[in-house]
Amino acid sequence: MQTAIADQRRKRGQTAYHAGLAAEQRIAQDYARRGFALARERWRGKAGEIDLILRDGAGLIFVEVKQARDFDRAAESLSARQMRRLYGAAEEYLGSQPAGSLTDVRFDVALVNGHGETRIIENALGHG
Repeated sequence: MQTAIADQRRKRGQTAYHAGLAAEQRIAQDYARRGFALARERWRGKAGEIDLILRDGAGLIFVEVKQARDFDRAAESLSARQMRRLYGAAEEYLGSQPAGSLTDVRFDVALVNGHGETRIIENALGHG
């Protein structure tokens, strides 16, 4: 019985992981269509992970991708803890950039619903 429950959890986790990858790809393609160059995907530092980092001229766009059955649930799934992690990871990433913390940045939230439709909220988080 325990093995069956563990197998179900693992399958759900794998499904969620692959759905998350697909959502991030969809969002990266949307930014690419709008002329933004992808700098990094799933960048991981000591402070945490950033789903997408895009170039906007000399500036950067840090994107948190959230997927759920509908846009409201996706938006609600972004916690204060995740925002702090995103700010910390972004600060760490900026340390590798020529202008460092003087780099122009924007924090977007990209939402993907259960139908694969997307909404990008630009400058959704402001500056931490």
